[in-house]
Amino acid sequence: MRKQKRRKIWSTEINPIAHAVAGAALLERNILDSLRYKEYLALDAMTKGLGSVADWRTLADTLNLTEMMGNSGIGPEALPTCELAEQALLKAKDRYERTGKMGFDGPSIKAMRDLIEYADLQQSSISRSLFEKMIDKTRRYIRSKGERVIVLE
Repeated sequence: MRKQKRRKIWSTEINPIAHAVAGAALLERNILDSLRYKEYLALDAMTKGLGSVADWRTLADTLNLTEMMGNSGIGPEALPTCELAEQALLKAKDRYERTGKMGFDGPSIKAMRDLIEYADLQQSSISRSLFEKMIDKTRRYIRSKGERVIVLE
């Protein structure tokens, strides 16, 4: 039997020009604001000592993405703050294992606030398509267990 081509018919609902323009444009402020809101809620819960594992995960995701962007040349000045934030998250994990409460101390709170500020600056200065590429690159790097990945058990 001969091979048969299966042609994919693209929907006429997608305007390729509008799609390209949307990918090249900066992220809308309302999208970034909703992301920042979620991060600040997690930080607030951790500041009060009422943080959950989901709050910790939200801040860890912010750290991972900011660090990947910094290593890729998008705001490399954020990398020292990423180191401090990483130590803060590890301290919070150890505290949670010892006491059952998730929280930060003073320097850790400052490090996380600075991290969120750098994340906002990085994400507001790149296009949506590059932002999505960075998210995918971060996900693939974590999944591959690269040399800088810390596996928590």
